[in-house]
Amino acid sequence: MSRIVEEETMSENYEAQAIVRGNNSKYYLAMKRSIDVIGALLGLIFLSWLFIIIAFLIKIEDPKGPILFKQKRVGKDGKEFNMYKFRSMVSNAEELLKDLLKYNEVSGAMFKMKDDPRITKVGKFIRKTSIDELPQLLNVLKGEMSLVGPRPALPREVKLYTSHDKQRLKVIPGCTGLWQVSGRSNLGFKEMVELDLRYIKDSSILFDIKIIYKTVIVLFGSKDAY
Repeated sequence: MSRIVEEETMSENYEAQAIVRGNNSKYYLAMKRSIDVIGALLGLIFLSWLFIIIAFLIKIEDPKGPILFKQKRVGKDGKEFNMYKFRSMVSNAEELLKDLLKYNEVSGAMFKMKDDPRITKVGKFIRKTSIDELPQLLNVLKGEMSLVGPRPALPREVKLYTSHDKQRLKVIPGCTGLWQVSGRSNLGFKEMVELDLRYIKDSSILFDIKIIYKTVIVLFGSKDAY
């Protein structure tokens, strides 16, 4: 019995070391940061017209609430930061969450509900097209996020993480990632973690470019976002 436990521990340690090595190249990290800064700046400049339109629509539907939604997320090595999104829910969405947890449609440390009553009419559209995620380009400029990486987790989700799950916190989280282009809301928490760890282990500039390309395709034909 002790031999089996020892072999499992060795296997977990080997996996963790492989994941760290997969994203430890100074050249890769420097190139990735350069692409992040250039990409975020270009995105903010060329999509500024869209930002103005979405901001206007959000205020028309719900004048009391803010345009941007700021939420605590957990980044690299467990460091918390404020992630920005266009507000897609009613102003008191967080207060209403506790009464909706029993309707969670995915397993593990993550909440997803297809017909979430907190989502506004404008919110349904911008979530469906992932436009609500665009303000995260500001997080990218600040170095808190990358264009590509694991989904940034909520603090309450991380509290439920196993040591295996926490390996996804070894890198900077991203605006998009392998999970988002592989099924998104149709996948459970366990599948998301495995996709994130695969990305970290096999990370490269080419892999990032492929994910960004697939993300663009998803934006124009996704049926999995909610």
